[in-house]
Amino acid sequence: MKFAVTIDPNINRWDLIRYAEELGYDRAWVPDSQMIWSDCYATLALAAVNTKRIEIGTGVAIPGTRIAPVTAHSIGTINQLAPGRTFLGIGTGHTAMRVMGQDPMPVKEFREYLRVLRSLLDGDAVDYTYRGRTQEIQFLHRDRYYLNLDNKIPIYVAANGPKALEATGAYGDGWITIGGAPTEISDKLEQIHGGASAVGRTIGEDFQTSVLTAGCVLRPGEKLTDERVINEVGSWVTCELHFFYEIWKKSGENNEMVPAHFANVWDEYVERVSKYSLPENARFRQIHDGHCTYMQPDERKFVTPEAIKATCLAGTPDEIIEELKQKEKSGLKELNILPDADQAHKVYRDFAELVMPAFR
Repeated sequence: MKFAVTIDPNINRWDLIRYAEELGYDRAWVPDSQMIWSDCYATLALAAVNTKRIEIGTGVAIPGTRIAPVTAHSIGTINQLAPGRTFLGIGTGHTAMRVMGQDPMPVKEFREYLRVLRSLLDGDAVDYTYRGRTQEIQFLHRDRYYLNLDNKIPIYVAANGPKALEATGAYGDGWITIGGAPTEISDKLEQIHGGASAVGRTIGEDFQTSVLTAGCVLRPGEKLTDERVINEVGSWVTCELHFFYEIWKKSGENNEMVPAHFANVWDEYVERVSKYSLPENARFRQIHDGHCTYMQPDERKFVTPEAIKATCLAGTPDEIIEELKQKEKSGLKELNILPDADQAHKVYRDFAELVMPAFR
């Protein structure tokens, strides 16, 4: 089991990655979301030249805001600064697109994007279509090392739906998911293997699997309703609440899309959104305020024990260790934690001191 952190990309706090390295974490993921954080590649560049061991990469890059050759050249540049410890995490773009009132990239386009990325990062020539015109492209000046493709850059794909999982198997070196019971993880891994088989590819033991969540290590006597717990996981729980609201709205307000752990607060949350000051077509700016960075104070009441249990990894050290061991048996290889930005140092330290030693 590897341990990773996802940071809120703040160009002034890049040293959070160095702190994670000092604590013994294996990877640091830096999200790509242009309307809410600093640029991920600028943050990665600072981390690359100020760390020595920890693997660093995007968590995740967004195809809808950067064309495939640009994404490949950006991560290739980071790999020149941190050769052999750079990776590319990529997904269809939930928040980065929704905070502009746009939809994530359709899976068919995403698969094509992955195909081009895979070839470019392997140093190959590939047919690439831009504005309806297809040409064969390939990186030039490889001998001058403006970027580094000699050290392999693995592609880790964020995916949950069947078609996206198949694309992960076809082009990815690893898979990123959110939450998921052990049986759900193993079922989705089967779909990934099926996607690989369909293109004549075999996934080996080095295929990475990572789960992204918030975490809180409880002390004796603490409860999920305690202030410290809510402070550490609240931004993650409410991020999921915002996500499911978007899905619910897109589905025509189909209540079947509402998870059970939010059912008891759903009507109250919908009422809250209806009272936002912006018109309905602009409310995405208020819905995603604080996304995976801080909890909106008025949404604290939605961070219930049921929601924490369903979306986070919160418990005593022994409870967390046992849950991770069960996930490990189902194929999970990495825990990736994303706490509230103001609580990150404490949460990273708690997991490093109280959980990670059981897997070393």
